[in-house]
Amino acid sequence: MKVKARRAKPAPHVPGSSKLLGALGCKVRALRAARGLTRRELAARSGLSERFLARIESGSGNISLLRFAALARALDISASELLHEASRPAVSFIALLGLRGAGKSTIGAALAKRLRLPFFELDSLIEEEAGLSLSQIFEMHGERYYRRLEKEALVRLLASAEPGVLAAGGGIVTDPQTHELLRRSCLTVWLRARPEDHWSRVVAQRDRRPMAGKPNAMEELRALLSEREPFYAGAELTIDTSSTSIQETVDRIQAALKGPPAPAARHSGR
Repeated sequence: MKVKARRAKPAPHVPGSSKLLGALGCKVRALRAARGLTRRELAARSGLSERFLARIESGSGNISLLRFAALARALDISASELLHEASRPAVSFIALLGLRGAGKSTIGAALAKRLRLPFFELDSLIEEEAGLSLSQIFEMHGERYYRRLEKEALVRLLASAEPGVLAAGGGIVTDPQTHELLRRSCLTVWLRARPEDHWSRVVAQRDRRPMAGKPNAMEELRALLSEREPFYAGAELTIDTSSTSIQETVDRIQAALKGPPAPAARHSGR
């Protein structure tokens, strides 16, 4: 008598599983970048193949419990912490906030290099899209038009597949919708500095706009910083760049991503 072979039942669909796997992939990519590991290095440390690791990072790899634990160990995080982090809303960008002269461009570029991520300046993206300089945008169309371009540029950037480091405009916190979008989607970092430091750094860049035709420019700067401080203070991380070096600031941001400082030798000669 022939015995009819039974077909294996497909694994039951777990509601939200695709979303969880996608979040896990995003988190693994971010942790790998924070630790300065290539995919090949992480594969070797975890015992997983590069191909399977690529599937995990793309959100399509259904990983077993044992392999999940091995991957967590390779990332220097416990399995429970990795699962908890993956269950949280995904954060793909690190957004640096602060007035002009806070150090967003310098620190942002250094952080991006450390994490091996792309670096973006939102104002540059706006200028590229509009085909105009910021001063021309304000002169010809006004602040309301600029804020609209700012929000559109941010939405497009956040829709990209890969994480990155973003230097946001100083006034982005004054638009409630754009500020909320930034806070929901990014790890926000306020680069805090004294008014005198903001001033001296801008002057060092040979930018005379802050004081051009403004005898009370320093007082205006103090007032602007005081006005925006409550918004900046809502950032997840605040670093006083008046008393912290670029290297120390990058270290602190990286620590917030749960990654130990990457060895300097890993980036030498690049």
